[in-house]
Amino acid sequence: MPRGDKDKYTDKQKRKAEHIEQSYEDKGVSKDEAEARAWATVNKQSGGGERIGGSGQKKSPAAKAQARASSARRAVATKHGVPRSGQQLEDMTKAELMDRARKRHIAGRSTMRKDELIKALSSKE
Repeated sequence: MPRGDKDKYTDKQKRKAEHIEQSYEDKGVSKDEAEARAWATVNKQSGGGERIGGSGQKKSPAAKAQARASSARRAVATKHGVPRSGQQLEDMTKAELMDRARKRHIAGRSTMRKDELIKALSSKE
């Protein structure tokens, strides 16, 4: 049987646990086991009961806007294959190297291994 006080859980978490528990009981799992599994599932999905102080640090609206803009820039750069600043060829995946070689029209790139791609790209720079 689950231990501990359930007072710190939200009503939504309690309803979810009841629903999960009922589902397990319908499958033939004992009441105690169903309750234990239900609360384990709720804990895994939501991290347990309510936390004192909310959900961590509070950011100012300006800091949030800056973080969103920065995140958006990184996402666009990743989508378009723009290398991260300071990224070495050795740190790139073979797919990234192939893409870069394709953009630079390096002949024979499709049969090259990663180390050969690095060598070819280094000589083209």
